[in-house]
Amino acid sequence: MEKAFFNRVPSQPLTTTFKPKAVESVSNSGTSFAAELNKAVNRSPEMQISKHAKVRMEQRGISITPQEWEKIGEKVSEAKSKGVQESLVLLKGAALIVSARNQTVITAMDRHEANSQIFTNINGTILIDS
Repeated sequence: MEKAFFNRVPSQPLTTTFKPKAVESVSNSGTSFAAELNKAVNRSPEMQISKHAKVRMEQRGISITPQEWEKIGEKVSEAKSKGVQESLVLLKGAALIVSARNQTVITAMDRHEANSQIFTNINGTILIDS
């Protein structure tokens, strides 16, 4: 049988000299993190438009004003809070299929073309007549 050798462990803890670096402010504008966080949380996410939807809007001559986009974004956010995942957004001149999950317009068509369509895989409809 071999002999076991044990090294004695000192009874006092080892001390190190650790000096934390000063934390620098990330924001140069002087606003606090809490203020920036509140601003980000309260801001409604902007609507995104998929490449497919952009092409469709250009092909069909569909134009939507910034005010309409803002209203669409608000209504889609509201629909999302109620559990809607995919919605049909009907405007006076257009019909949009929008993913409420990621605030993205999936496809677009003019309102006349939408009259003869069957919309599937949606679980909410938003009517905006302005």
